[in-house]
Amino acid sequence: MTKSIFWKSVFNRRMSICIFTGFTSGLPLYILISLIPAWLRTEGFDLSTIGLFAIIQFPYTWKFIWAPFMDRYVPPFLGRRRGWLLITQIILLIVIALFGMFNPHESIWVIATLSAAVAFFSASQDIVIDAYRRELLPEIELGLGNSIHINAYRISGLIPGSLSLILADHLPWNTVFQITGLFMLVGIGLTLAVKEPGVNMPPRALRAAIVEPFQEFIGRKGIANALLILAFMFLYKIGDNMATALATPFYLDMGFTKTEIGLIAKNAALWPMLIGGMMGGLLMVKIGINRALWLFGFIQMITIVGFAILSQLGNDKIALAIVISMEYLGVGLGTAAFTAFIARSTHPKYTATQFALFTAFMATPRTFANASVGFIVDAIGWTSFFIFCTIIAIPGMLLLFKVAPWNENPEALGLKEADADLT
Repeated sequence: MTKSIFWKSVFNRRMSICIFTGFTSGLPLYILISLIPAWLRTEGFDLSTIGLFAIIQFPYTWKFIWAPFMDRYVPPFLGRRRGWLLITQIILLIVIALFGMFNPHESIWVIATLSAAVAFFSASQDIVIDAYRRELLPEIELGLGNSIHINAYRISGLIPGSLSLILADHLPWNTVFQITGLFMLVGIGLTLAVKEPGVNMPPRALRAAIVEPFQEFIGRKGIANALLILAFMFLYKIGDNMATALATPFYLDMGFTKTEIGLIAKNAALWPMLIGGMMGGLLMVKIGINRALWLFGFIQMITIVGFAILSQLGNDKIALAIVISMEYLGVGLGTAAFTAFIARSTHPKYTATQFALFTAFMATPRTFANASVGFIVDAIGWTSFFIFCTIIAIPGMLLLFKVAPWNENPEALGLKEADADLT
């Protein structure tokens, strides 16, 4: 790859758009997982009630069910992608602002309904944003574009998880939710400013929008390869997901205080993860998605061993910072390559439905991990558990021989097209 293509892949308008798509995509989710629980807790609700609110997040897993509807039908304004984006973003702004108008003790079911609405329209926004991003980025830029999107997604969590909480100490909750909701204007501004990609015509009928994405994927890959790709999507990050599923209880068991966990563990996780995501994106422009999956997957797997070492060292603050930093650097690298692979696996004609299906399938191991790891740790202990997580990551790596061979570089097929587009 020439230096000209590399730098034009890094510094262009498409990368700027990915910053805004990531921010507006992440904001509603972090309102659900950070701000709403904090609000309910300050209002005196018990942890069991607050925990039940996690069930409301199911649309993020099942969004592929209504993705064909958003692929098939075109709103009467702005086009298929931008029209749906504007609808979901305006609704999200309104619903978020409505939260603070209700007293949780008197209207908990109203708040639950509003939370479900945020989850539904946030997941719907994600369907369209993922499709738009796939249609926007040429093959050579999938890795970096998705990395920037993911990092902006994570940074958006600082609004409801930090700024809004600080404001809540000085302002009524009604005002806090109104201010937080106004950050959706970032997404609305993006939607109005960008152009409709217009890569393909929508499916002819709703039935076609439901059936054809599956037929196309199986027809393009063949049944055997399609199943291998789905198995890889399930297994590539399962060891990593399991290792971090009970991270906070693990730190507590090692004797670290809540303050130490807050100051060391959380900061040591966020920033290396962001750095890993950006490093991964830049490297993928150079080496391609296939080789990135190999290299980053190996780092992602090996860094799990650090938890096993920490479980033997116990209460060692320096070791905690090092282990967490290395693990989440691996998380950032692995997620960047994995998301780019998922994007590449979709067909531009069916991006919304296929992307929604693949990301939902990717989320399945996380659910499995959260449900099972407690039983495993109780049975074998922390050290053996982390060794088990390292071993269970190996099958996903072995599948790379079939789904992403080291010397095969599908992105290269798009170099001429990308070069022409960039110039």
